[in-house]
Amino acid sequence: MSEFETDLFVIGAGSGGVRAARISAGHGAKVMIAEEFRIGGTCVIRGCVPKKLYVYASRFADDFVDAQAFGWRLAHKPEFDWPKLVAAKEGEISRLSRIYEANLLKAGVDVFQERAEILGPHKVRLMQSGRVVSARHILVATGAAPQMLPAIPGVEHAISSNEIFDLPEFPKRLAVVGGGYIAVEFASIFARLGAHVTLLFRADNVLRGFDETLRRGLRDALAEAEVDQRFGVLPTSIMKAEHGFELTLSDHSSLHVDQILIATGRAPHTRGLGLEKAGVEMDGIGAIKVDARNTSNVPSIHAVGDVTNRVNLTPVAIREGHLLADRLFGGADREVDYDLIPTAVFTTPEIGTVGMTEAEARQTHDCVDIYQTCFRPMKATLSGGGEKVIIKIVVCGDSDKVLGVHILGEGAGEMAQLLAISLRMGATKSDFDATMALHPSAAEELVTLRTRTARHTRDEE
Repeated sequence: MSEFETDLFVIGAGSGGVRAARISAGHGAKVMIAEEFRIGGTCVIRGCVPKKLYVYASRFADDFVDAQAFGWRLAHKPEFDWPKLVAAKEGEISRLSRIYEANLLKAGVDVFQERAEILGPHKVRLMQSGRVVSARHILVATGAAPQMLPAIPGVEHAISSNEIFDLPEFPKRLAVVGGGYIAVEFASIFARLGAHVTLLFRADNVLRGFDETLRRGLRDALAEAEVDQRFGVLPTSIMKAEHGFELTLSDHSSLHVDQILIATGRAPHTRGLGLEKAGVEMDGIGAIKVDARNTSNVPSIHAVGDVTNRVNLTPVAIREGHLLADRLFGGADREVDYDLIPTAVFTTPEIGTVGMTEAEARQTHDCVDIYQTCFRPMKATLSGGGEKVIIKIVVCGDSDKVLGVHILGEGAGEMAQLLAISLRMGATKSDFDATMALHPSAAEELVTLRTRTARHTRDEE
């Protein structure tokens, strides 16, 4: 008889934890999983899935306007019903949560919908029932939680991305604090749904870390959507007003809004899990330190996903959980490859990107060629819209290998996913040029963009 009650105890039933649990059970391991909130985790419940549903909702605003240029007569002015969207979203994420739970149970995983804390290298306590479970391996997959920063007077009046999906009333005036992808996505969504949005952030432009050309393009697109971008301006205090909230800003101005969304980042959700008592090493912000195989300094305790604060994306957590399960119980020993991960920012227009930015390429390569274009999409020729598509291809000037591709425009995320395959296979610019175009499409520019727009060499720097 085994000295352990279970082979694997997973804390956190988000994307990474669920995948690890199901794959481990498929390998014949006895698996238990505990979730203190709702099964499905951030991505399903209050992240990627509801956000994308709200993105779709917001884009109808442009569609209604554009349709008239294509011969459609709108008998009545379209009206937006916020409670109906919230209810529809809730129905979908509840359906997905039930599917996640059903798949766990079908795989033979024991599911506990309560908080779990670590008592030691091989012990976990279920907090509601008080039950103590001995486990051969423990996996922490609790993700990350929003940070309410800056810590200013009145910050308790603000909301995070957890709450914004379920506001009882639509905010006609919304302040968004932050310049990262969560901030710009919600700014774009709510502006198109009809809110007056003010975006407050410390930097001189949005989306630090993305390619500079796309950053400038998105800044201009947000301005076109009438998002009021306050560069280098942050709130210094928040006060409850008779109707809404009064913000004092760092440029000594003030702002009156109905809601304040703080979107200045997320931190690993590790507080109170008992990791310190178990001797697990964490960094300064609470992220669990793990090796290339997702194991902590305590050999029986592992971590995947945002709780490690490495590449905080749902597909990465899923891959980490899968390969960990294969290693622990399936006899395989592969490491996650973090190169060439495609990324999307679901603003309107959206961003799709894979590989090196121009700045990164110039730091690591002696010669970098840039192929770039900006054009009006075909749809806009009739609608009269001001949207633009930007495509940038970053190429090694010595080997002709494509190092990165960056797109701003409709369908950019879909293109980035497919481009990731080409880049992983080592595609060259000549391979792109030799590929037949699909016409008419925005994507055809990827294979017809033949004129180099810039060359950067180490000598010139």
